[in-house]
Amino acid sequence: MKKFFVLILCLVALTSCSFSPENPTDFTFENPNDVLIMATNAYFPPYEYYDGNKIVGIDVDIAEAIAKKLGQQLKVEDMEFDSVITSVSTGKADIGLAGITVIDDRLQNINFSDTYATAVQSVIVKSDSNIKKLEDLQKKMIGVQLNTTADILAVKDYGKNYVNQYNNGNDAIIALTSGKIDAVIIDNEPAKNFVTANKNLKILDTNYAVEKYAICIAKENTELLEKINNALAELNADGTLKKIVDNYILTD
Repeated sequence: MKKFFVLILCLVALTSCSFSPENPTDFTFENPNDVLIMATNAYFPPYEYYDGNKIVGIDVDIAEAIAKKLGQQLKVEDMEFDSVITSVSTGKADIGLAGITVIDDRLQNINFSDTYATAVQSVIVKSDSNIKKLEDLQKKMIGVQLNTTADILAVKDYGKNYVNQYNNGNDAIIALTSGKIDAVIIDNEPAKNFVTANKNLKILDTNYAVEKYAICIAKENTELLEKINNALAELNADGTLKKIVDNYILTD
């Protein structure tokens, strides 16, 4: 009888959380406050991308460093870029990091942390393209990632009829290499990754726009906003942010 009760107690202990041996981080916490859920679109290297089945990158490392300071474990959820802010604003995720730029339209629905990175929007074209400068993009078909700042700015500058929207940067690059569009506007670091992987592409020498990245947080979650800003300040002061960026981006 004693052995029977011991067996029951062991089974209860083992089933207090679900666990998969294939993925040791795939379990349900007894206390949801132990988890910081990050929404992202994992096709934006080097900020977020897949390494095998795992999502890695600058944004992931920064979020992990923040979660550690908050005494939480990070959980990353991949989705379309267009869904990241919605996921945060509706409470399905705690934070959103996906190379997200602070713009007035977004501030109506979401709060943003202090800036953690500055980025440049670049233009990718085929190596033999006759597009040499920004003015040459007039009346050309331009590919962008849906609802990014590149999308917003390109529609404003070149007209909606000349802008093709894609769910991620990789889809836009495929459209460019297959001749469906003439150029892609995307952040410079992902642009460099795409060009490295596609030798028949190049980046124009001129920048399209300069922007700042921040972490998005739900409007009502001012307590989390303050904690994240404090964590970012500490990570910046002790050099952690720079180390994370330098680990992915080689400086000249």
